[in-house]
Amino acid sequence: MKKKGSRLIHLLAVAGLLCAAVGTYFGLFVAPPDRNQGETVRILYVHVPSAWIMMVCFTLAFGFAIWSLWSGDRRADGLMVGSVEVGTILTGLVLIQGMLWARPTWGVWWTWDVRLTFTLILFLLFAGILALRAVVDDRGRRATWSAVATIIAYADVPLVYYCVRWWRSLHQMQSSPETVDPMMLIPLRLNAFAVLFLSLWMIALRARLETARVAREEVDLPERIPLEGSVEHA
Repeated sequence: MKKKGSRLIHLLAVAGLLCAAVGTYFGLFVAPPDRNQGETVRILYVHVPSAWIMMVCFTLAFGFAIWSLWSGDRRADGLMVGSVEVGTILTGLVLIQGMLWARPTWGVWWTWDVRLTFTLILFLLFAGILALRAVVDDRGRRATWSAVATIIAYADVPLVYYCVRWWRSLHQMQSSPETVDPMMLIPLRLNAFAVLFLSLWMIALRARLETARVAREEVDLPERIPLEGSVEHA
């Protein structure tokens, strides 16, 4: 059963790589250039899927954090860690990709646009959660504190998504399929599935590593110190 689960997990990686290969081909060679941005728009096919799945990862982390607090299950803690780590990596990539796109379109590498600002805050919040886990040795406290911090940090995710609707922003509001050329939708969707499958694969592997590490910590715990006043037998 365990081997079957491992095969299914690795199939996610295969599916992700296949989607990425086809999506990249369509994005580079088949999709038309944008009327205003020309060839620069092709970064869209990695930037937008990364942003979509970034929010999916943090939503998963939010759910796993609630599960971890409710049950104390080490699997929930491991899945939460995996989701936070992958989501944080994707957030960093989104910021870098956005800067590369901003330079030729806006004329600057960075501006304190509302969405950029909330995305940077998101990165710092979840990177802080990973730093918190690194300095807390007690397994129970580490799981509880990081789960609570994840639930609090998640409040920034809807702000990243809706801020362009609530405040004036350089970013346009979310497009709908009706307003996008069909040949642009193909690489967008394929690359979104690619990032999703690869992210789920990495989350699953990271959760296994974290669960094994916690189990090893429990085995390596020193023997209990005798209670005060107890008698040791020779």
